Amino acid sequence: MAAVVMYPGGVEDVQVITDRPTSAAPDPERLRLAQADAGEQDWRAWGPYLSERAWGTVREDYSEHGTAWDYFPHDHARSRAYRWNEDGMAGVCDDRQTFCFALALWNGHDPILKERMFGLGGDGGNHGEDVKEYWWYEDSTPTHSFMRWRYHYPQAAFPYDELVAVNALRGRDDTEYELVDTGIFDDDRYWAVTVDYAKASPTDMCILVTVANRSDRAERLHVLPSLWFRNTWAWGLPGGDRVPKLVGDGARLVGEHWVLGQILLEGDGTPTPLLCDNDTNAERLWGLPGRSPYPKDGINDHVVAGAATVNPDREGTKGALHYVFEVPAGGQRQIRLRLTRTAPPPPAPAPPPPADLVDGFDAVLWARRAEANRFFDSVIPAAAGADEALVARQAIAGLMWGKQFYHFDVKRWLEGDLGSTPPPPGRRHGRNSAWWHMNSFDVISMPDPWEYPWYAAWDLAFHCVTIARVDPGFAKEQLLLLLREWYLHPNGQIPAYEWAFGDVNPPVHAWAALKVFEIDGARDHEFLARVMHKLLLNFTWWVNRKDTGGNNVFEGGFLGLDNVGPFDRSAALPVAGVLEQSDGTGWMAMYALNMLDMAIVLAEHDRAYVDTATKFFEHFAYIAAAAYDQGLWDDEDAFFYDVLRLADGSQVPLKVRSVVGLLPLAATTRLTANTLRRLPELGARLRWFLTNRPEYAEVIGARRLGPDGRQQRLLSMVGPDQVVRLLARMLDTDEFLSEYGLRTLSRAHLDKPFAVTLGGQEFCVGYEPAESTSGLFGGNSNWRGPIWMPTNFLLISALRDYAAFFGDDLQVEYPTRSGQKRTLDEVADDLSARLISLFTRDGWGRRPIYGAAQLFQTHPDWRDLICFPEYFHGDNGAGLGAWHQTGWTALVADLILTLRR
Repeated sequence: MAAVVMYPGGVEDVQVITDRPTSAAPDPERLRLAQADAGEQDWRAWGPYLSERAWGTVREDYSEHGTAWDYFPHDHARSRAYRWNEDGMAGVCDDRQTFCFALALWNGHDPILKERMFGLGGDGGNHGEDVKEYWWYEDSTPTHSFMRWRYHYPQAAFPYDELVAVNALRGRDDTEYELVDTGIFDDDRYWAVTVDYAKASPTDMCILVTVANRSDRAERLHVLPSLWFRNTWAWGLPGGDRVPKLVGDGARLVGEHWVLGQILLEGDGTPTPLLCDNDTNAERLWGLPGRSPYPKDGINDHVVAGAATVNPDREGTKGALHYVFEVPAGGQRQIRLRLTRTAPPPPAPAPPPPADLVDGFDAVLWARRAEANRFFDSVIPAAAGADEALVARQAIAGLMWGKQFYHFDVKRWLEGDLGSTPPPPGRRHGRNSAWWHMNSFDVISMPDPWEYPWYAAWDLAFHCVTIARVDPGFAKEQLLLLLREWYLHPNGQIPAYEWAFGDVNPPVHAWAALKVFEIDGARDHEFLARVMHKLLLNFTWWVNRKDTGGNNVFEGGFLGLDNVGPFDRSAALPVAGVLEQSDGTGWMAMYALNMLDMAIVLAEHDRAYVDTATKFFEHFAYIAAAAYDQGLWDDEDAFFYDVLRLADGSQVPLKVRSVVGLLPLAATTRLTANTLRRLPELGARLRWFLTNRPEYAEVIGARRLGPDGRQQRLLSMVGPDQVVRLLARMLDTDEFLSEYGLRTLSRAHLDKPFAVTLGGQEFCVGYEPAESTSGLFGGNSNWRGPIWMPTNFLLISALRDYAAFFGDDLQVEYPTRSGQKRTLDEVADDLSARLISLFTRDGWGRRPIYGAAQLFQTHPDWRDLICFPEYFHGDNGAGLGAWHQTGWTALVADLILTLRR
């Protein structure tokens, strides 16, 4: 079957693969991965590790009250040197971010160069932070040997003020005012800008920039490929005041750095080199003298206003090759660039030879394109149609482009730099003050390169499942990274995210490690053992810190589900008591089973793990049974609820039918007869429990013959008697089941919102299928109705686990009340197909994620460019939240690969 990968933008960009590779020749991209994993050639050394946004982040915030968006706003970004990282468009850098390369554009009308994506901060958007630009990650191999990025840049003046003003007037009941709503793309008056990268070697990149005029009249565009060094010299660090140098020489920029060596950016044609310094323009910002007479915004001021703000000697630490194109209506122009490390560190290298921007350039570009096609042809099943193949490939591309260099020395940040104003005293007791041990200097997979340009622990776990499909080595390294000594808190807690490292994310690390282990062929036992050793610390932290009553039911706070409850579960309760959570308890039951599964695998090679297996078997039994004993399960409603246990010992069940009550389904595994035979100690302990602790029979006692005719046992927080009843809720179209997957809140709460009065206040939860009207957690994230990919993925995985135990003997009505019986595998397949259909064209050629946005639905230049939203409308599937959440939303690629395998 043909797998067609289409790149909108011209016939020359259509790649068609007509059949599967039959040659026995090694796949070049897989060879590069093997070389990188073995340390032979570091093909991952350079990549798209430059953030889309560094302003408005916690790292750059030195304010008294933690007002990150105000302290470093977008208006400062062009003029102010970043402390911890850099940002740019279509950017790449090395894995230490010594140098950065990115694209800058100017349409002749904007008040500033377009050097970074514009959006509103958490204090400016009516549903929280929101980017107001359109760009796409079209392609990337895991070694970044071939990449493609696309951006649509308006030809009229960018409506910065209008976007700010109109969004400020809108409330939470209103939709966001987006760039397309301004009419700026009417009559196709925009530039389609594409950047292709192809590696000739780990440190030699061929770059093709294509600017296409989509309007019906000739237009002028300024294109400024830019190279600069990250500012490491201005912070007063001991021995850190050495300054690298860039020199403009005709059509090239030559850089010298004492660690990196010599680096060259050379372009074709006759651009003008412009040089300034990556130092703060203190005079513009604060009326103070600065370090350089040609500061960071010097190129901007020179191009836009003609100011004498670039160094006439063509030296500095930031440079650009300035091209000016007159492009006819419907025409395009291209720039060929080569970014190369041309010499090792000192002694001083000789001038670099001219770069090959002709035949050699073409050979590299076309070879890497063909190799990328071959690689993805081997990843994406032949049964996936052309549209599904396009979605899967762009989802993986987004994951690859979402890798960012992340630098954050929390102790240094808390204390302040020697050369800067000391932070306010309250900083030592404020945000992240308990995480002084953390010192990040790594490339990490981010949830969204603009809205969430910092890692999140549970997001990352889901990222790694899909990443393992193309680069298991990197996926394993990422999972291990957050468990290393400079991340994991000494008390065993995994850091959540930089806004509050101490917040509690769901414990999904063990689940993800098992998934990655299996995807990688279930052979890297060293990886599994390293993960498990550290997770023993984290599991103990959970038991010690999040089981207040010592009764094996757990708290945890918001647990990644933001505003799912009637009140903020991470804040002080409105009345004295303890909130015992069904999701927290379900997560911990799942965690115990994940650790049990790990121990069983490792015990095949080291009998010392047998004791660990029996420990987690017992702990699972305690947790799962406690959920029933402590009243989390409501037998009348056939649902799990959070329970507020008051100081007088009474209970208030919070009867919100949400994903909180479905997540216990994920706590399930099987023990086969073969496992119990190989680990007789575990079998003996199981039999002892059934004989001496019959109260645990419901969660560990179910047994039946497996496909091999041998006995197997089900360990599950949701026992056989409850699973069918709970699934009847989950698979009901009047409750959780939508056309596009599972909602996070039952639609029954549309007509019957849940309400409870506590401490004289009334708290309510109603079904909200789109953006939240609640201000909890910034208001741009909503777990009160929309469809979220990670929880859907977990529940689909759980269904497959139950199917492996029950086989075809257990069939459920699907949808509920339809009269149609389906096996659990069939239900899992259909749920997967519903989620995939969010992104693929329907019978009318429309993609549900784009909702009523006609430009995205019908325009041939837009409709096949896929974004991966944070979550989706619970009724119509329209994409909501962050628009480049190709972290966990990229799980759609895994669903496609699994469903079409």
